This record gives sequence, C-alpha cells and structure tokens, in this order.
Amino acid sequence: MIRVVLPAHLRNLAGVSAEVNIRVDGESTIRSVLDALEAEYPMLRGTIRDQLNGKRRPFVRFFACQEDLSHESVDTPLPAAVANATEPLLIVGAIAGG
Repeated sequence: MIRVVLPAHLRNLAGVSAEVNIRVDGESTIRSVLDALEAEYPMLRGTIRDQLNGKRRPFVRFFACQEDLSHESVDTPLPAAVANATEPLLIVGAIAGG
C-alpha cells in the first residue's frame, strides 16, 4: 500500500479524508500511484495530470520524504519509505500570485 495525501479540493472532489491508501502493483513510481489513484477515484482523472499527455498539471506538486519530486520522471522509483508506507506521497496544490 502507498499512503497518498491529497489537497483539500481533491479530497472534496473524491469524497475522502486527508490520506488515502492505494494498492500499487509492481514498482512504486509516481505514474503507478497516479494510475492506481485514478482507477480507485475516477473523478480525479485529469485533475492531477493531463489525460492526453500524462504531464503534471501546473500548480500541482509531488513531495516525498521532504523532497520535491515534481520535476523527476514519473517513472523514477519512489523512496523506500513511501514504497513501504512509512511516509506518504504528498500531492500539493501550489499557490502563485503577486
């Protein structure tokens, strides 16, 4: 199981609490977690990544073990602490403005 923490607007959309547990078959990567998350919660399709090209949406960031994984390849293995559910994968809605 992978623990995933969602931002408030996606929790509301999916009707879940702050953290969800997602079963990932095979290697734990951002892509495999998002695939499993969207399969479990189809209403999230297109909210975290573009449905056509699979790229991360602007203003959505991925963090794990206090590291920003947003610019890593979606096929990079997640840290062991995330893969064994010691630490969560955080999906964060970034804020911009001035």
